[in-house]
Amino acid sequence: MSTIVRLPEDLCNQIAAGEVVERPASVVKELVENAVDAGASRVQVDVGAGGVGVLRVTDDGCGMDEADAPLAIERHATSKIGHIDDLLALRTFGFRGEALPSIASVSRFVLRTRTRDRDEGVEVACEGGGSLRVAPCGMAPGTIVEVRDLFFNVPARRKFLKAASAESAAITSALDALALSASELTITLTRDGRAVKQWLRASSRKQRALDARPDDRLATIAGQRGPLRVEAYLGPPELARSGAVALTLLINGRVVRDRVLARVIAQAYGSVLEPGRYPAGVVFVDIDPQLVDVNVHPQKAEVRFADGRAVQDAVFAVISEGLAGAFGIAPPSRAFAPKSHGQSPGAVLPAPVRPLAASCAPNVAFGATLDKGAVGEPDPWGLAPLAAPAAAAMQPPLPLAAPGRPVDAAAFAVSTTDLSYSALRFVAQMRGTFLICEGPDGIVILDQHAAAERVTFARLRASYRSHAIASQRLLLPLTMQIDAVEAAFLDEHQAEVGALGMELRPIGPTTAMVTAVPQIVARAAPERLARDLLDEVRRAGGRSFSDSVDLVLATMACHGSLRAGDAVTPDEVIALLEALDRVEYAGHCPHGRPLLMQIKFAELERQVGRR
Repeated sequence: MSTIVRLPEDLCNQIAAGEVVERPASVVKELVENAVDAGASRVQVDVGAGGVGVLRVTDDGCGMDEADAPLAIERHATSKIGHIDDLLALRTFGFRGEALPSIASVSRFVLRTRTRDRDEGVEVACEGGGSLRVAPCGMAPGTIVEVRDLFFNVPARRKFLKAASAESAAITSALDALALSASELTITLTRDGRAVKQWLRASSRKQRALDARPDDRLATIAGQRGPLRVEAYLGPPELARSGAVALTLLINGRVVRDRVLARVIAQAYGSVLEPGRYPAGVVFVDIDPQLVDVNVHPQKAEVRFADGRAVQDAVFAVISEGLAGAFGIAPPSRAFAPKSHGQSPGAVLPAPVRPLAASCAPNVAFGATLDKGAVGEPDPWGLAPLAAPAAAAMQPPLPLAAPGRPVDAAAFAVSTTDLSYSALRFVAQMRGTFLICEGPDGIVILDQHAAAERVTFARLRASYRSHAIASQRLLLPLTMQIDAVEAAFLDEHQAEVGALGMELRPIGPTTAMVTAVPQIVARAAPERLARDLLDEVRRAGGRSFSDSVDLVLATMACHGSLRAGDAVTPDEVIALLEALDRVEYAGHCPHGRPLLMQIKFAELERQVGRR
């Protein structure tokens, strides 16, 4: 075993930088939050080469004197806290004293600052966390932090950064969130010397939220439960998005990620919001700082509540009641909200499994129908060229047994490996959702949407791999609102989006135009199709576009397939069953949900007392 040694200061700073500074947007977040803590009313952000070349943040806050400025570049030197008890009463964004030294350790760093009672300022400079150079300088009161050549001394980290347009878009997105955190702050962003966007100070949180989401038709919801107050501005269910990318959650003014609370907010809409979809909007949760711990994440992007279940209950109650008045939505029961799983009050609830794409929820008439072929066509599903590999085994959910009769699990199990769908005899459609078929060993019940979605997905996937997804042009082009991150993605991936059969391109910093959609899903709503495509890629995080294609195709298949509630003819069901025999993993929809279950005749006979 090697001898234990103390790590040098510069290496410690680079290790800390790896946690705090992921990309230029992380630097902007830390510096603007410092400006807010310093009481600034105006912040200027200048970006060059996506923030990698140069990034400058100027504020009119209180500034620092010649004694404090050099200390600000030292690790764990801060004016925010002084004792351990201060961690339980935090009202500032920063408190660890890690941001500035971490940034300085991976860049060519210059800090200029001046207090209002001094005639001159002080400049502190260093490169890669090296020795500090301190000198007087002339400047207006406030602080200027200039960061050049980010990650110049960490090339392995630099190569993971994205294109300049994508990094610039991430900075814009970070400033969007920071503007919601501090409505009294005016933020101006320039990119490569050109003014890009300005967030003017707002009179209230409400005005800031409405200014940030002008097209989301936000309704105001507010209420209080004990020490917790909720102030929410949420859109109607028809504008919900795939994933929580359009839902911003702030705890005590700090933008955080909390999948459980996001899920609770979505479930407050009840059955009118499909599973896997989340409303657009902004939710402020204010709580006594002693009841929330913000010191659980390097970037302070997550929090832990003293009583997580109580917070969920309160948020659910306030929002569900408010939605009833705002959109006429019947308040759902508390059963919609996630369970505490028996954890202790201080424990963090596990995040629910993230849906892969738009939901496959039944009883939602979306307007997209089966891609029907003419009766009598040999292959109306267009799947003849596909091979028929062995499908995966599945484990369908078990129904409840009759009183006093235990259920034999084997009686409901069915392996799709040996199942021939085309050999089934279609009997009836039930509740516009389930296809009842007779098989050699029992009754087979198929979810018509899940089955059709699997077939549509297979067809889309085969066409994509052969570069042959046909497009259908819209009679009238459709315009839609996008954000900077989505605009950067479309700029960078026009060819890949076109390969999916979509013609979707940005026509401005916040606007995109849809001119064509994949022919196989032409009956789906174009805006929702485009919106979910962008959401799915965005939720894929750092993965490349090619890694996200199956998720996008699954979303498109969901929109372009037979829906629950659609009537079908026997010929259409026969065509669907024959198509299922020619696709991979025909026992599950693309999102992994089983599409059928079987009730064996032997179990039916046992239930009615015949054996």
